[in-house]
Amino acid sequence: MKIIVDAFGGDNAPLEIIKGCAMAVEKFDDVDIILTGDEQTIRKVAEENDISLDRMDIVHAPDVITMEDHPTELMKSKKNSSLALALRLLADNEGDAMVGAGSTGAMLTGATLIVKRIKGIKRPALAPIMPNATGMFMLIDCGANADCRPEMLVQFAHMGSVYMKNVMGVENPRVGLANIGTEETKGDELRKATFALLKDEPNLNFTGNFETRDIADGGVDVLVADGFTGNIILKTYEGVASMLSGKFKGVFKKSLLNKLGAAVMLKDLNEIKKSMDHNEYGGAPFLGVKKPVFKAHGSGKAITICNAIRLTREFVQSDVIGKIEADISGAADKSED
Repeated sequence: MKIIVDAFGGDNAPLEIIKGCAMAVEKFDDVDIILTGDEQTIRKVAEENDISLDRMDIVHAPDVITMEDHPTELMKSKKNSSLALALRLLADNEGDAMVGAGSTGAMLTGATLIVKRIKGIKRPALAPIMPNATGMFMLIDCGANADCRPEMLVQFAHMGSVYMKNVMGVENPRVGLANIGTEETKGDELRKATFALLKDEPNLNFTGNFETRDIADGGVDVLVADGFTGNIILKTYEGVASMLSGKFKGVFKKSLLNKLGAAVMLKDLNEIKKSMDHNEYGGAPFLGVKKPVFKAHGSGKAITICNAIRLTREFVQSDVIGKIEADISGAADKSED
């Protein structure tokens, strides 16, 4: 399996990207990497940090698209950027999947215009896996589509269910609609219209509206939202987790007795910390694209990239795209009956 990686995407590129790729090829015998970016810089960074480039090919790209660049520049002045080249290689079947940690907007633009959407999919959606009290859940969409129509949210529900079942091993994923109340009549017109469609979908385990205060407790495997709402949920979730982590650290450092207590609970505390660490989840797929495109966390370290490659590998092995195509095609056929 060949996975294309943008070596110059993200805050810590290219060092952490290269390190993460080296970790991945060492861990997975069936994965080879194609790095895109300035070849001289990649080789220099690898040599200076004693990183093996074994099973990694480099395809030279002289330019980089930055966070300040407008996403559409990927198709214009930044055609020769590492991200644009990575997406073109994927579209040209030079690899099985692509991973990048750069601009989300640019990746979405490239995934849509270069790699293209699955037939029948109205919009790709960014779908991160997030922790809760009982394990994890998917939030879809979390920022790719600020304005949505009801039928788009229904497609998000289908794509999220396919992913959770085939990659994350959830047998019958519970789908919830992010809303301000659990009653069917709650919410704005988008939420009401979406609820009406979701409750009549025979191939979805739709459990109804889901209040955001209940997210952390579990009870849902796929949480459906428009990108605007989903991004607010995501950022709030991350912010509260960071605040609580800081509070706990302050308590444990408060006295010698507290430090001793923390030492006794160290193993359990580390497990909780690991479950809340976004680096463990690697990143999020753009669901609805013809080929696997994964967005890794922009501030991620080597372990983040390695985990993103792991998830991408599982995505390819599970043929998620083929299953989404079949699911969407089946749903379209039923709607026409």
